[in-house]
Amino acid sequence: MFWKTSSTVALCSAANFINAADRVIMPIAIIQMTDEFKWDLHGQGWVLSSFAIGYMSSQVIGGSAAKKYGGKYMLALAVFMWSLSTLLTPLFAHSFYALFLSRVVLGIGEGIGLPTVFHIFAHTIHQDERSRAFGYLVALGSIGQTIAAIVCPHLPWRYMFYLFGSLGFVWVALWLVLYKEMRGPDEEEFVDPPKVTSSNVMWTEFISHWPLWSLYIAHFSMNWANYIIMQWLPTYMTRTLGAASSDIMYTAVPYIMNSIVGVAAGHFADSLIAKKWTILSVRRLMTCLGLLGPGLFLLLFSAVYNVPLAIIFISISMSLSACNSSGHLSNHAEVAPNHAGITFAISNTLATIPGILCGPLTAELVTQSHGRWFPVFILAALINFVGAIIYQSQSSSSQVI
Repeated sequence: MFWKTSSTVALCSAANFINAADRVIMPIAIIQMTDEFKWDLHGQGWVLSSFAIGYMSSQVIGGSAAKKYGGKYMLALAVFMWSLSTLLTPLFAHSFYALFLSRVVLGIGEGIGLPTVFHIFAHTIHQDERSRAFGYLVALGSIGQTIAAIVCPHLPWRYMFYLFGSLGFVWVALWLVLYKEMRGPDEEEFVDPPKVTSSNVMWTEFISHWPLWSLYIAHFSMNWANYIIMQWLPTYMTRTLGAASSDIMYTAVPYIMNSIVGVAAGHFADSLIAKKWTILSVRRLMTCLGLLGPGLFLLLFSAVYNVPLAIIFISISMSLSACNSSGHLSNHAEVAPNHAGITFAISNTLATIPGILCGPLTAELVTQSHGRWFPVFILAALINFVGAIIYQSQSSSSQVI
C-alpha cells in the first residue's frame, strides 16, 4: 500500500531536499561573506537568525491556507517564494538590511512549506505507513543538507545561491504537472478517515491539550540543538577547532548519518506497530531516542577539540535526532488528523524561536565566556532532556481535536 502513495512522498521529500539545502548555504557562505563585508560576530548572528524570523511568522498561515485552499498550490507557492529569495540573495548582500529582509522572505516561504506537507500527509498517508513517509521526508532534507555541505565549500559564495535557488523552479514545474489533488466539497478526502471530523474548532483548542503541548515542547527541544548545529558548526570548526576551509565539507557527515537513520528509524517504527506495539509506545520510544541521545552526544562534543572526534560525536547526535521523525513529528496526524497542518504550524512556530535566539544568544554566550563554547552546548543538551521528560509523560496517540 505504501508504494501507492510513493509519488506524493517522493515529490514532498524532494521539496524538503531543496528546503534544507537552501538553509545550509548561508552558514557556509557567511565565512566568505564575513571576510568580504567585515561583519563582526553579532552581525553574523543576526544574518543567521533573520531566516527564522520569517519562518516563524508564516507557519500558522501556511497550515491554515493549506486546509482552505488545498496543498497543491500552497506548496508550489512556498517553493517558488523561497527559491526566488535564494536566487536573488547575492544581489542584496551588499546591504546588510536588504540581506536581512531577503532572508526573512526565505523564511516566510519555507515556513509555509512544511505545514502544507504535513497537511498533505495527514490526508494521503495511512496511519501504519506514516513513520516511513516522515522518515523519507526528513531523510531527503538531510541529503539536501549533505549535498549543500559538500558542494558549497568549493564554490564562490554567490554561486552557492545561484545553484540551489534554481532547483526550486524545476521542482515547481514537476509538482504542478505530476501531483493530482483529490478534494471533496469543502475539504480534501482522507485516505484514512479520522474518527471525528471537526472542521470548525476554536483556536483555543490548539493550546488547551497537554498531548498537543507535548508535541510543541518536544519539537522546540529538538530544534534548539539542530539550529545550533546548522547555524554554527562551520564557524565553530573553523574558528575554534582550527579546521581548514577544505575540512568544512565534513560538516556533511552529520547530515548523511541523519538521512540514513531517518529512513531506518521509520521502517523500524512501522515494524514495531506491525508487531502489535501500541502507537503511543512507539512514538514515545522514538522521541526518547531522538532527544536524550542527541543531548548526551552534544555534551561529549563540547568536551573534545579534535576535529575527527568532534565530527563523530556530532554525527551520532544528528543521527539519533532523526528518530524524532517517527516520534513526535508523526504524532500530529494521530492527535489532530483534521488539523495536522495547523498543529504542526503552531509547533514549528514555537520551535523556530530557537532559530531566532541561537544566532545572537550564541554570540553573546561565547563572548561572555571569553571564546568558550561549552555553555552553548550544555544549554542545548538540558533543553533536550527536559523535552524528552515532558513528552514521555504527556503525549497521546488518541485524537484530541
